[in-house]
This record gives sequence, C-alpha cells and structure tokens, in this order.
Amino acid sequence: MASYTILGVFIAYLLVLLGLGLWGRRASHSVAGYYLAGKKLPSWVIAFSSNATGESGWLLLGLTGMGYLVGIHALWVVLGEVLGVTLGWVLVARPFKVYTDRYGAITVPDFLVARFRDKRHGLRFMSVFIILSMVVAYLAAQLVATGKAFETFLGMSYAGGVVLGAAITLFYTTVGGFKAVAYTDLVQGVLMAAGLTVLAVVGIGGAGGWLPLMDQLRAIDPALLMPMGEHGLSTPGVISALGFVGVGLAFLGVPQLLTRFMAAKDEQEIVSGSLIAVICIIIFDLGAVFAGMAGRALFPGLDDPETVMPLMSTDLFPAFLTGIFVVVVLGAIMSTVDSLLILASSAVVRDLVQKVFRPDFSELRLSRYGQVTTVLLGLFAIPFALAEVQVIFWFVLFAWSGLATAFAPVVLCALFWKRTTLAGALAGMAGGFLTTVIWVVAFKAQFYDLYEMLPGFFVGGALTILVSLFTKPPEGADEEFDSVKRVVGPAFGRRTVN
Repeated sequence: MASYTILGVFIAYLLVLLGLGLWGRRASHSVAGYYLAGKKLPSWVIAFSSNATGESGWLLLGLTGMGYLVGIHALWVVLGEVLGVTLGWVLVARPFKVYTDRYGAITVPDFLVARFRDKRHGLRFMSVFIILSMVVAYLAAQLVATGKAFETFLGMSYAGGVVLGAAITLFYTTVGGFKAVAYTDLVQGVLMAAGLTVLAVVGIGGAGGWLPLMDQLRAIDPALLMPMGEHGLSTPGVISALGFVGVGLAFLGVPQLLTRFMAAKDEQEIVSGSLIAVICIIIFDLGAVFAGMAGRALFPGLDDPETVMPLMSTDLFPAFLTGIFVVVVLGAIMSTVDSLLILASSAVVRDLVQKVFRPDFSELRLSRYGQVTTVLLGLFAIPFALAEVQVIFWFVLFAWSGLATAFAPVVLCALFWKRTTLAGALAGMAGGFLTTVIWVVAFKAQFYDLYEMLPGFFVGGALTILVSLFTKPPEGADEEFDSVKRVVGPAFGRRTVN
C-alpha cells in the first residue's frame, strides 16, 4: 500500500481541485459562463490550459512509454507538436478569436454555422456526431490512464482507480464549469512541466549522465539512438517519422484547443500567451521523451512501457516527491478529461438543445442541463475504460486525429480562404473524419502503419477546396473576410481596426 505521505499529498491536491470547482461555480450560471468562463481568461491561463489539455495521460504515460520503446525516434513527436503549437498560436488563434467574438460563438460549430450561413444546421449535426463519438473513445483512454496510475502509485485496484478518477474530475468540472477547468489546467500544467523536468534530470543522473546513458541504450539496442528508429532511412522509417510529426497538425484546429482561444479576454491576451505556450510544449515533450529513455536504461525489459514513469517516480524519489508525481500524472489526465467533458457537453446543450430544439430555454436552465449532461457523459465512458485498452499512446492518437481531421482543415480554410463554401465545409468535415476511421480499419497495416492523421487531413483539406470551387460562397463572406484580415494584421501584432 502507498505510504501515508503519498496519500497526504494526493488528498491535499484533491482539496485544491474541489476548492477550484466551488470557486468557479459563480461563473457557471449562463451558457457562456459555463462553457467559456465568460470569455475573461488571461494569457497565462489559456496558454497552460491549452497545452495541458492537448497532452494529458498521453504525455505522462504514453510519450514517456514511447521514449522508452523507440528512444531518439520519439523526438519526431516533439518536432511535430512544437511546430503545431507555434503555428496554431501564430496563424490560427487571433483570426479565430476575431471571428468568434463577432458571432458571439460559444462552440466551434457556432463559428462554422455563422461563417457559412448554415440555416439547416447540417454542420451542427455533423459536428455533434463526430465530437461525441471521438470524445467517448478519448475519455475511455484517459480513464484507462487514470486506472493505471492509481494501480501503480497507490496500490488500488484498476477498476477502483478508474471510478475514483472519474468521480473527482466530474465533481469540479460539473460544479465549476470551464472556469474551474481552465484554472485546474493551469495548476496541472505547471506541475507537469516541473515534474517532467525533474524526472528527466534525475533519471539521466541515475544512469550516470548523458553519455553513459547513450552507451547503455546503444548496448540494449542500437536502434534506440537512430533518428529513423529500427527501420533506419527506409520507407517504413520515413513514414513512421512523418506520422509522429503529423501529431502536431491537430493543434491547428482540434475543437478543445480552439475553445481556449474563444475564452481569452481579448486578442492581446493571445499574443501574450503564445510564447508561454511554445516554451511549455517544449518542456513537456522533451522531458517526457528523455525520461522514457532514461527509464529504458534503469528498468530494461518492462512488459508495459507505459508504466515507466510511475515506476521511476516510486523508485528514484522519497515518498513526498513520489506523492507529487502521483499528482502530476493524475493532473495530466484530468486536464484532458475535464476539457473533453466540457466539449461534449457543449455540443449537446449549446449546439443541439439551445440552437436547434429549444432556443426558448433560459440561460440558467441551459447551464443546469450542461451540468447534468457532463455527468452523464462521464458515466457513459466508464464502462469502456473498465475494458482496459492497453496501449494509451495509439488509442489517444486515433481519437485525437478523428477530431482534428474533421475540424482543422475546414477551420483553416474558413479562416484563410474567402472562397470556402458551406458545401465544401460539409464535404471536408465528413471526408476527413471518415478517411481517418477507414484508414485505421482497412489500410493502415498495408501502408507501414502510416498515422491516420496524414491521409485524413489531406482528404479533408482537398475535399473542402475542391467542392468549394464548384459551389457558391456564402453571401457577405468576402467582405467579412477582408474586415477580419484588416483587424488581425500581421502575426503577433495588435489590432488595427475596432
């Protein structure tokens, strides 16, 4: 059983989360308050929240496990994510913020419907279907990570860990809404950055230093130090590297990250938060990969590479610091679970109930519906998690790519090509999503396991453009596009027009 010290640290952290949930409750009595914290978040909150949400248990357990399994080859993931985060904040964030503020948008489907003048709600229905199907898979993978963490750190049963982790996250998310989610993400993001840095440094030191670590990894398997992995500079090696880089494409338009831009107080907060976000992702990813590599030297032969981070934490640190690492792992997982719950809940309550079926409902009533929906979605995901998906890394990447390929190409075209049409957006969204699913089911194994993000993103973008070329753009979109362009100005610049 875990020591009282570890349990004490965990309980203290739990109280912080519950306190933030109760504190955020005051801002959760309207739809915009519950789902966007009233659009009042400062730069440092949205920066840490976006990265903490994008990384999750995938970072702490999945990416450290990938560093353990393939070594240097995993640095292609780092490159992809750093590029994706940088381009997302430089190119996407400000024009998206300007558009959504003009529309009064609360969700990404809100933006798409207004941008393409979709009076029949086709984009809403398709968006809700895609979000709910992928979020359930994504939530299940995160709860699997929760169960593994509780089992490894605290000696709890796997099933008990899944249920306890879900209960904690459901409480502060349901009660505090997006404000509680964003500020808990801030706390969790700071802990993740510090924890991964310390773990990597201590792990490398435990292996004798950087050069001795390289020697040990070379002795275990020379492929661990090859940039293209075990396949070398060959077709499978290049495809694997491209797939890892492709992970970063999602940062250009996955809905749970775009929501952070909408929640910012103003455009200048996005400008200020961009550098914080980029530095944060570099620390996250390098810390995870290097910690995994050190773990391979210190604990060779693990049956499940995704347990290397908890194992290093318990073996290399005293009980108090182990307790901190318990918090780091759980915080990483919860920072994604809470955001996914809010995303799916908003799709149901805002995009279906309020905008399609019952626009007459009061703001307070809708916010209450949002709380109930959040709970139901969390409960629905628990049975899937109890089935225990073994490989968190790949399972999360599938859900991540499903959301990204449906939304990112369409959002990019909407922001940067005035000729984009409603028909093009519908075709691109459906095509990107279906390509991702079909690729995994029917083609991936035949094409050297090429990551589904790449064909899905390509098809989604190509269909959006091709169909738009043969259909008519929405009325007034041309003038609106030029107006937004004048407001945004150059990347990282200030507003020029009110």
